[in-house]
Amino acid sequence: MRNLRLQPQCALAVYAHPDDADVAAGGVLAQWASEGCAVHMVVVCDGSKGSHSGQTDAKSLRGVRRSEFESAAALLGVASVVGLDHPDGDVVNDAVLRGELVGLIRSLRPDVVVGHDPTATFFAGVYVNHHDHRETGWALLDAVAPAAAMPLYFPEYGAAHQVRHLLLSGTQEPDVVVDISRTIDRKAAAVLAHASQLGGDAEEIREVVYGRAEQAGRPVGVAYGEAFRSVQLIS
Repeated sequence: MRNLRLQPQCALAVYAHPDDADVAAGGVLAQWASEGCAVHMVVVCDGSKGSHSGQTDAKSLRGVRRSEFESAAALLGVASVVGLDHPDGDVVNDAVLRGELVGLIRSLRPDVVVGHDPTATFFAGVYVNHHDHRETGWALLDAVAPAAAMPLYFPEYGAAHQVRHLLLSGTQEPDVVVDISRTIDRKAAAVLAHASQLGGDAEEIREVVYGRAEQAGRPVGVAYGEAFRSVQLIS
């Protein structure tokens, strides 16, 4: 495990649901944004099924979660947000989704891309990684390497672009930690902006955010961190 220090000019975060980026990488995204990086966030799903209540109206929830996503992104200092509006639970790593992601990568031309590690399925015997997380992760990997970098893939989406660095969150095999000690408060605020997902337990969620970040930072001696699997595609 090593302490990773990146200073990208442009970064793209691609996650399945409206709160995923904040939970997984809100600290590093806020850190980069504070340093002048143009950070762009993409949410693949529309968020319309993110409720345990059968009485919730899906259309209304979709609007609420979009608003929460935009509020959280503003707290992090994000330059732009994009919602691809695939229905919750129906994400498929197909040519349509890969094409959408390739188009965004070629348009924004990020140095670093951040997203789900699709290889992680089971966590500590208490959690199964969501179908949408896995499919979004695989689609992102395929879009980054090789499709966005090779001009004969999806030529209709413009000039090829090679991403330099890929960071995967929610991984079983983290090998880097990013120090988020300066932005942990902004990460927590962004997570708490997703009020529809908190179940009224905001203070408990805050403690979880700080506790997990403290645990992630410990192996490299920082107060708060976020852990990732790192793939350096070009030096």
